[in-house]
Amino acid sequence: MITTTPTTSSSTDSATDPAAGSATDSAWRIVAGREIMVKLRDRNFIISTLTTIAIFIVAFGASFLLGGGDDEKTVAVASNDATAIVQAAAGADSAADSDAGAEADEGSADGPRIELSVLEVANPDAAEQAVREGDADAALLGEPGAWTLVGADGVDPAVATAVGTAVAADALERNAASVGSSVAELTAGSVVQERLLDPEGAADEGVQLIAGFVFVFLFYMAAILFGYAIANSVVEEKQSRIVEILAAAIPLRQLLVGKVVGATVLALGQMVVFVAIGLIGLTFTDYAALLPSLAGAAGWYLVLFVIGFVALACLFAVAGAMATRAEDVQSTSSPLLTLIMVASFAGLFLQDTWQVIASYVPIMSTVTMPIRLVEGTAEWWEPPVAAVITLVAAGAVMVVAERVYRRSIMQTGGKLTYRQALALSE
Repeated sequence: MITTTPTTSSSTDSATDPAAGSATDSAWRIVAGREIMVKLRDRNFIISTLTTIAIFIVAFGASFLLGGGDDEKTVAVASNDATAIVQAAAGADSAADSDAGAEADEGSADGPRIELSVLEVANPDAAEQAVREGDADAALLGEPGAWTLVGADGVDPAVATAVGTAVAADALERNAASVGSSVAELTAGSVVQERLLDPEGAADEGVQLIAGFVFVFLFYMAAILFGYAIANSVVEEKQSRIVEILAAAIPLRQLLVGKVVGATVLALGQMVVFVAIGLIGLTFTDYAALLPSLAGAAGWYLVLFVIGFVALACLFAVAGAMATRAEDVQSTSSPLLTLIMVASFAGLFLQDTWQVIASYVPIMSTVTMPIRLVEGTAEWWEPPVAAVITLVAAGAVMVVAERVYRRSIMQTGGKLTYRQALALSE
């Protein structure tokens, strides 16, 4: 049997005493401050936040070390012809780096680059000795038309490619001269030109996929972490009867608002830190040219996240109010977990028309609209429209959730179903 614990007439007292009314109207600030301070002292919250930050830093650090820096290699030579070949290979690699830099401005990136240096020695034996002792990574021995690239237990593929290209160019020039022609004449018509129909859409698909996954991961983590924290806080106060003392001092609406505001401030603060680290880390990678589009998507992600999370926080508070024990929270909040999972998977896997539709659906739009912005498939006016739709839906949810919360929080006879909770709110 469900029983109701009567509340005191705090609202009546506040109506007759202006000072008391002012105090109760601002009680949500005290509740929000308490929620924030309790969470900031929570060891699990601190560890999870620092762990996520560490994951971002390690990921960007590995990307910079593995793909962002030049790899210097030394080639030992024992003749002027070999020196000219290695110098030509180094010059060609530098020219390729310049071309790669121009392409990076359009959103592309090449693999690891090398910087070749020449180690001149007296004879081939000295060149081989330099390779054995590690003073050189490879040795170029022989003469034009009969070159050999020598390595210790293998030849670096990047070195082999650079030197091989230089040898091929040198051989072509020599052969052209031997028949009284030139390289330009022999290679005339052999170059294939490239032309892009949509140069603005050249953003790297790999970065788009990673950005989408990051948006989904952050949304899912924050919704689950802070949502369940609200639900557990509510049920703990209800189970220990503390809520009855609080209800005698402040309106239950103020208690709900304080909990939602506190959780939202914490969640938004955490999201801002994560997004800032991601954008700063991006500047140290080969994808820095994508920073403007990703920054815009991240900004709209934060806007949609705040609006959607406020609605989710209210619903999690209702889930906690419907429970009478901590064990009940898992069942009362299961519909919310399903909603969060559907929104997350929709953001990752929906395509074409379905993706466009999902980008306007509240909660789903939190991850789907930023993904569309990264992909370049959303017009400038679409994110504001999605934000307005989400705001209207969140307002409606908060009105219903507030009524259900106020009537469910004082029910101590047993766990409520959603049908019973809605019936109490009528």
